[in-house]
Amino acid sequence: MNQTLFLLLILGCLSGNAQKKVTATTYKVEEKSVAATLKFLSSDALQGRLAGSKGLETAAQYLEDVFVKNGVKPYFTSYKDTLTNYDKTTYNVVGYLEGTDPKLKNEFVVFGAHYDHIGIEKNPTTNDSIYNGANDDASGVTTVAELVNYFGKTKKNKRSILFCFFSAEEAGLLGSQSLAAKLKKQNFNLYAMLNFEMVGVAMKRDILAYLTGYGASTMGEKINEYAGKKLVGYLDVEMKYQLFRRSDNFSFYNEFQKPSQTICTFDFENFAYYHQVKDEFEGMDIKHMTAFIQEMIPVTDKMVNAKAGDIVMKSK
Repeated sequence: MNQTLFLLLILGCLSGNAQKKVTATTYKVEEKSVAATLKFLSSDALQGRLAGSKGLETAAQYLEDVFVKNGVKPYFTSYKDTLTNYDKTTYNVVGYLEGTDPKLKNEFVVFGAHYDHIGIEKNPTTNDSIYNGANDDASGVTTVAELVNYFGKTKKNKRSILFCFFSAEEAGLLGSQSLAAKLKKQNFNLYAMLNFEMVGVAMKRDILAYLTGYGASTMGEKINEYAGKKLVGYLDVEMKYQLFRRSDNFSFYNEFQKPSQTICTFDFENFAYYHQVKDEFEGMDIKHMTAFIQEMIPVTDKMVNAKAGDIVMKSK
């Protein structure tokens, strides 16, 4: 064997080994990546990301670029899915990663978060008038963007994945309602929908996060099984404020009657600036967010690759 051929074989083996190492257990979520996305989305330049505004349009383009750089295709003719139920032109931003299994790829897992917020205070009482929405919900959007980074690199998802950034959530879940209704008409085969809402600050509890509608399906139990520990649980305050019905998961549950739930770390004790101008990047716990997303990587990986019927609704 000549020396050149020998070197090529060695390099090929090294390349193959390096590729194999990109798995759910070895993949590392980078703190600087989390911070960069969150900081951009919650910056003053986006003017509070009100649905239909130029600021939200800028955010939409940023999220499109996340899809493009990771090889995630549009589900429709473009990444922008125009809302049918809002008075101004605004878009969900939707990406699609086809599954690798001949049968399971016909089932979809939806990962979502809303990228809109409430804009600018018309009658400010301080010098700050921008509702930056760092926790609500740039933190959830950042989480989904990091899932795009992971699945885009590995592309080892047996089920197909729809990554959704919803607009007009703050106007009454309008973006997710518009999309879920459209998908229902297309006979979209939903396996499960996992939504991320306000995950920018850690809870001081024995669980990392809570899952809305915990007892309605096996999703919470399976998340903990996939994690190998008690990662999520039930929070009493959820029932008090009807949180299952107050985020974009509910639109999908309403249309499909399939496991559709929201994961959250805002527990009404750890964050004082809900819908206030002080919901800013500087108040977010980037280390917590990075650790949270790191925990979500193997969980979501197992979710999209689990056997048929692993996550199901519980009978009432």
